[in-house]
Amino acid sequence: MPRGKTAGKVPGKPARQLLFSEALRQQKHPSTADSPPPSHNTMSDYTQGVSMDRILQEKSAVGRKLEVAAVESQAALQTDRDQELLYLRSKLTDLEDRSRRNNIRFLGFPEGIEGTDILSYLRDTLPKLADITIDPPLEFQRAHRLGLKRQNEKDRPRPIIACFLRHEQVRQLLQMSRRQGPLRLGSLEIRLSADFSKETADQRRAFLSLRPLLRQLDVKFGLFEPARMWITNNGESQTFYDPEDLKSFLEGLHDPTQPMESATQPPPRHTEPN
Repeated sequence: MPRGKTAGKVPGKPARQLLFSEALRQQKHPSTADSPPPSHNTMSDYTQGVSMDRILQEKSAVGRKLEVAAVESQAALQTDRDQELLYLRSKLTDLEDRSRRNNIRFLGFPEGIEGTDILSYLRDTLPKLADITIDPPLEFQRAHRLGLKRQNEKDRPRPIIACFLRHEQVRQLLQMSRRQGPLRLGSLEIRLSADFSKETADQRRAFLSLRPLLRQLDVKFGLFEPARMWITNNGESQTFYDPEDLKSFLEGLHDPTQPMESATQPPPRHTEPN
């Protein structure tokens, strides 16, 4: 190599040792430029604990809100189902009442008086009993006694239920019965009443159980089919469809200084308006 040129000169032993020592030092203590970036998760253990508690509290609060929402949703769903059930029951009751519109119940005919042909007996007896002319002649679809046969002759005779072919004849007979009251057949007293479903009959009995209180308060009233009570008080008329609503209304009219008549005993079924 030419003298004076050192570019390609190989370092001597001391220089090599110096380079080796520097490389070893950098390997043991790397510079910040060569080291990886510091981690961002540098919070203390206390801060981490507080954050975890807060997360658990928020999670618990969210869980309680979800539970409350679920309960409210279930309650709303149950309310909707109850309302739908009540609606379906009312529709079923209405359908049953409509299917009974051509029926009349006769109370007071002794057992066996009809013989073996109850339809012929009713066809011949009712015009005389009602003392009215029905044109065309009475026509029935069917008729029979209600309930089980009597075990004792002293028991009250079972009512007769008859299904008429024409509703107009049912209407005429019931109107006549309301005007005249119980009908007479010799020494017998015969009552006529419309035929209703059990739910409607119970509601009518509840209305009629309030008659003593209505009379005590001098309130005019009338029970109309299928089960609604019309009253007139101080010249104002109202119609009630729920016996409890009528009872609450009458209790509001009642003079607290006067004893209230009991209305707990129901009257006979299907008693007609005053």
